[in-house]
Amino acid sequence: MMSSNYTAIDNQNVSGSVPAVADPPVQVAVKFTESNLQTFPPSSSQGKISGAYGPPRDADDTFSKPVSGSDEPQQGGWFRAFTIAAYKPYFDVDTSDVLERIKDSLFPFTGSFSEKTANNPDLYGPFWICSTLVFVAASIGTFITYIAHKLQNKEWNYDINLVTWSVGLFYGYSTIVPLCLFLVLKYFSAPSGLVQLLCLYGYSLFVFIPALCLSLVPWEIVRWVVAGVAGFMSATFVALNLKHHIASAGERWFFIVAAIFLLQLALPLVLRVYLFNVTV
Repeated sequence: MMSSNYTAIDNQNVSGSVPAVADPPVQVAVKFTESNLQTFPPSSSQGKISGAYGPPRDADDTFSKPVSGSDEPQQGGWFRAFTIAAYKPYFDVDTSDVLERIKDSLFPFTGSFSEKTANNPDLYGPFWICSTLVFVAASIGTFITYIAHKLQNKEWNYDINLVTWSVGLFYGYSTIVPLCLFLVLKYFSAPSGLVQLLCLYGYSLFVFIPALCLSLVPWEIVRWVVAGVAGFMSATFVALNLKHHIASAGERWFFIVAAIFLLQLALPLVLRVYLFNVTV
């Protein structure tokens, strides 16, 4: 039938739709030359990017400047005196430093306090010494008056004036006296650092803390002795630490030191009259 119409096909000469597999390509070795890449940003870059941390020279620095009318303080001039950062170095002390300076104030005859605190005067110790004095003076004064009224069967009323009087006395004395002395020394061409004077006078008041506690003793003679010893130690501490510095003022240095000594002695006299003179 139809089978007779087919012709024979030679399988070896037939090229179908699937091509024959070609020989594998020859592998060519590619050699890369050394690159001139540098670490970004380069240390000596030229152009708009200068340095690893600086912005481009033509960048808009609107957000890097304080906005007009904002609360951000200006870091310069007298504005810096009203910022916390200006006073931070004067509170950068540890407990060991404060204890060491308190110990020096209790041994006034060494006269080495100013040398030890010349490079690092602090206001931390003076602030807390004055705050402790205010608390102790008001508490002891209140306690003594309370006991006195109870022993006499009288009505007792709390006197708030003890607190205000203590605040004005201790904070005022430790601030105004060093400030006046600073101006006097500057006038006599023997200037001293204001912070160093505040530090010296602040630590000189520490001896009055135990003195106030001993004012609870009911004997009058003991109170006089305690006030006199505390005043003499405090005055000696201040005078000896300022003696070598004030000596550069010339022949008048003795009168300045004597005035400082007598003024410091006046403080325990005021305490004796207004606080130590309370009988139970």
